[in-house]
Amino acid sequence: MRKLINAPADVVADALRGLAAAHPSLRVDPEGRTVVRADAPRPGKVALVSGGGSGHEPLHAGFVGYGMLDAAAPGEVFTSPVPDQILAATLAVHGDAGVLHVVKNYTGDVLNFRVAAELAEDEEVEVAAAVVNDDVAVEDAVHTAGRRGTGGTLFVEKIAGALAEEGARLAQVADVAREVNERTRSFGVALSSCTVPAVGEPMFRLGEDEIELGIGIHGEPGRERVRMMPAAEIVDVALTAIDADVPLRGAEVLVLVNGMGGTPLMEQYIAYAAAAEWLERHGATVARSLVGAFVTSLEMAGCMISVCRLTPELTRLWDAPVETPALRWGR
Repeated sequence: MRKLINAPADVVADALRGLAAAHPSLRVDPEGRTVVRADAPRPGKVALVSGGGSGHEPLHAGFVGYGMLDAAAPGEVFTSPVPDQILAATLAVHGDAGVLHVVKNYTGDVLNFRVAAELAEDEEVEVAAAVVNDDVAVEDAVHTAGRRGTGGTLFVEKIAGALAEEGARLAQVADVAREVNERTRSFGVALSSCTVPAVGEPMFRLGEDEIELGIGIHGEPGRERVRMMPAAEIVDVALTAIDADVPLRGAEVLVLVNGMGGTPLMEQYIAYAAAAEWLERHGATVARSLVGAFVTSLEMAGCMISVCRLTPELTRLWDAPVETPALRWGR
């Protein structure tokens, strides 16, 4: 195992110390494992809190800031944050307008966020939750009941965060978060495995000419293993699966081609070109797009395609200003 780390047990705390040093707009607690906007809490504003296992950076801590999340609770690598972490993040940003928890649909995340919400309500903090389950590849998988939460999490956090920034009520922010989730589907492909530092070896093995279709962001198995194929064929598999679940013809869409951590940007743009051509041929209009490594799986090679069927209001909220370590425009 060759990684830029000091010790496997310290990777999360060391990374958070680096985040704090690089971004003074954040209040980072490396020991308590919370990342909070420096201007939080903001009275009268609905606060957004998310979190999950580390190793998916910039998700979630890299999306803390104006127009997106108010706080994040990073767990150990590929491990849910504990309820006390989530509670601390929730209380740190509560500004008397309530808190929305954005939760990826993994059993540990769902349970721990639910416990934290109950504890917060004991402190008279109103909490709502939006569970993200955008993955079309597998219905039930390791660590999940139902579909996994993957790349669509970025869409939910950005669009709901924009509405919260405008002063909307908690119920409205929760509703738009759930709407984005319902309108979004994702499909991932792995060209290689990743190595969790504490384990020291790849999570799974692929043959030299094999890829995994429908992979999860923790290395969970996908639909099938197949021979390596050209990028356009891989994109066709992903978008065909998405289109079969939620038809895209006639829709204006937001498209994310997301690198999984070990994929060069050049290859991501090759995949995006294929996606744009596929969508045009199938009667969809690409209204907005994003290419880059935003929801990663350590150093896994591959990509994930996420598509959201937009409405004029969702487009407006996507375009709204955002200023976070990993996503920024309009300010």
